[in-house]
Parts: sequence; C-alpha cells; structure tokens
Amino acid sequence: MTDLNTIAENYIAAWNESDAARRKALLKATFTEDVGYRDPIMRGDGHDGIAALIDGVQQRFAGFRFSLKGEPDGFAETIRFSWNLGPDGTESVIEGTDIGVIENGRLKSVTGFLDKVPAQ
Repeated sequence: MTDLNTIAENYIAAWNESDAARRKALLKATFTEDVGYRDPIMRGDGHDGIAALIDGVQQRFAGFRFSLKGEPDGFAETIRFSWNLGPDGTESVIEGTDIGVIENGRLKSVTGFLDKVPAQ
C-alpha cells in the first residue's frame, strides 16, 4: 500500500530544498522520471523540469516555505493534498491543492490548483 503521507511530505520537502544535490535525491524518490506537472501558471516535465520550477518559485518567493495543510487523502492511484506557502511564522500568502497520479509509489503526474493568491 502506498503511504500518502510520505508522498506528500517528500513533495513538500522537494519544493523547500535549496541544495541542488539534496533536491535531486528528493526528486528521484518522489517523482517518476517522466513526471508531468501542470498548474494555472506553470508546467514542467521530468526531474529537470520540476527542478526548474522549484528554482523559479524559490527565487520569486525568497524566504517562503511550503507546508502541508491538513492530511493527504486519496484512493487507487490518486492522491490529493493541500499546501500553504509563506514566510515561517506568518499566515500563508498562497495556498493550493494538488492532485497526483501515483505509479509504483512515486508521483507520475501532478495537477495543481491555486486556492488563495494575493491580489495583484
């Protein structure tokens, strides 16, 4: 049986990891080689594509951290979990929910939804 908590926690850890070598290991443990990521504002494919997205988010939101919001749930090969993004110790600035397809214990695809975004 797939451990949904571990998958979601590894996902969040990958997005928070700033060290390229440690992030690469997290990407390998969390995502299949041919992973696809899509949300309303960005997309990436494979470990290199996801790493580039993470770099972009870390540059744009320097000092912000992702955290899980609530408990992940799912069934069959699908996982759903929500997350927060913001500076440590303050209310989140951005919140979202991601839906993933799991293959052999790793994420094969992720579709992200933005639940809370700052006013432009």
